[in-house]
This record gives sequence, C-alpha cells and structure tokens, in this order.
Amino acid sequence: MKRLLFGIGVLAAASQVGCERDVSQPNLEYAPDMYGSVPYDSYAPNPNTRDGKTLMAPAPGSIPRGYSPLHYGPGTEEAMRASTELKNPFEASEPVLARGKVAFNRYCSHCHGSGGLGDGLVAARFPRPPSLLAEHALGLADGQLFHIISHGQGLMPAHGSQVAQEDRWKIVHYIRSLQSPTRTARKDTP
Repeated sequence: MKRLLFGIGVLAAASQVGCERDVSQPNLEYAPDMYGSVPYDSYAPNPNTRDGKTLMAPAPGSIPRGYSPLHYGPGTEEAMRASTELKNPFEASEPVLARGKVAFNRYCSHCHGSGGLGDGLVAARFPRPPSLLAEHALGLADGQLFHIISHGQGLMPAHGSQVAQEDRWKIVHYIRSLQSPTRTARKDTP
C-alpha cells in the first residue's frame, strides 16, 4: 500500500511539473534521438566513405530490377548485328498496336509526323527526318529499327533512356502497321 501511495505521489508531482509551461524557457528533451536524424542525409558529405559522398553509386555490373540489358553499342555495325540477332518478343495484337501508337505519338511523331512521313513539327526548323514509309525504312529488320530507336542514328538522338524497352518493341509494330498499306501496294504492283 505504501508503494502505491508513493507511486501516486510521484505521478502527481510529475504531472504538475510536466503541465506547467514557461514559454520563456526552452522545453526539456527526453529523447532527442527521436526527432534528430542520426544517419547522414543522402546528399550530405560523409567522412566514412572513400569518395566522401553518402549516396553511393551502384556496384559495377549490377542490373536494376525489371531491366534486361542489351549488349549492343551505337553504330551501323551494331545495328546490322541487331537486325539479325534481335526478334520482336510481342505479337502484333490490338493492345500492342494501341500502346505502340501511344508511345509513337509521344516520342516519335514530333519529328516523323503522325503518319511516319517525316513531316512532324520539328521538321519546320531542323533537317527533315526520313520517312518511315520510304524504300530504305521498309527494308529494315525489326531488330534494326529497335536498335535505331534505342541508340539513335544520324541526327536522331538515342531514345533508349526515355522509352521503355517494351514500348520500343511496340513502336516497331506500330511502324510496321503504318508501312503495311505501302507494303501491300508494292507487292500488288507488277
């Protein structure tokens, strides 16, 4: 019973001390680690690492989750190698063509135009890009088109870092759908 009365007395005294607040005095900190950051901030200097940075680069050779690497570099030789080695993993279905059209309009139509004729808005101020319906473009393999989208060619910059790999293959299918009337007309012509 004495312990209970002692405990109640301590709680009463603590509540009186804790409830009184003098705004001219700073408050007491009972657990400063709870609101002060113990680790280094991401972009803060860090004396514990070799390069002095807290945010470290990924380990050499590491591959991000969901990314499949392509072992092709820029250039025409690599594009020719891609034309024979790479095959489109998607079938030309309605959802694939619909997504390819969205991606084409988002990333390609400003230069190549909505119909692939090379008459996009950028062509008014810069050299006109080649038509995707031209003889040369009709002869490109799917892997070569994928490589050109990924690594660029001529004045066209690389889009591999901007367009997901899956969408690049779908853009290839959409380009083929733009070319299909031309291909059909060419086959029927004697």
